[in-house]
Amino acid sequence: MPSYKGHRYPVEIINHCVWLYFRFPLSFREVEELMLERGVVVSYETIRRWCAKFGQAYANELRRRRPQPGDKWHLDEVFIRINGRQHYLWRAVDQHGNVLDVLVQSRRNALAAKKFFRRLLKGLEYVPRMIVTDNLGSYQVAHRELLGSVEHRQSKYLNNRAENSHQPTRQRERAMKRFASPGRAQRFLSTFSSISPHFRPRRHLLTAAEWRTEMADRFAVWREITATDAAA
Repeated sequence: MPSYKGHRYPVEIINHCVWLYFRFPLSFREVEELMLERGVVVSYETIRRWCAKFGQAYANELRRRRPQPGDKWHLDEVFIRINGRQHYLWRAVDQHGNVLDVLVQSRRNALAAKKFFRRLLKGLEYVPRMIVTDNLGSYQVAHRELLGSVEHRQSKYLNNRAENSHQPTRQRERAMKRFASPGRAQRFLSTFSSISPHFRPRRHLLTAAEWRTEMADRFAVWREITATDAAA
């Protein structure tokens, strides 16, 4: 975790700004305005630096604390336009909708598919029971060479779990008026895909009391990984 040493603002303000930016479709200027309404004067450029410095560190801590994902992986890719050029956002989720990883690439050929598979296997360090993809031929090559022992199902009708997981990204892409570069898109989405889902339990499966309890637990984890309680 990066040190808070040298920052004149309290830890609570720093992590609250980071939480606002990655949890809701807000710009840095809108976060600045929300903080001003609370009597906190902080520039949007300072908020930008906080998000760059602490956002990925918070996301990494959340990943380390999450339980092992499910053994059924849904993989999908969607196009995103960056500086007038078409790129592809590769995403993997488990059967419960938990985001496993994301990767921005300029191609969706076999080499790109294998690169994404290797990234998943290295980061998760276990082999799934089944993978579900659409009918893109690149997945067949990557599956044959890297996960030949794993069951592979290809159908656009079975992969709604992965396709639905792209919706929050599309909302942020519109709010940000598209991404400025592939590198920035990768950095933002890598952080966003860990922080935002942490505060999005499947509410339709919970009663109101269960949802409040679940959210209280998740905010407690957030305070712990951001060292808020220690700073207090």
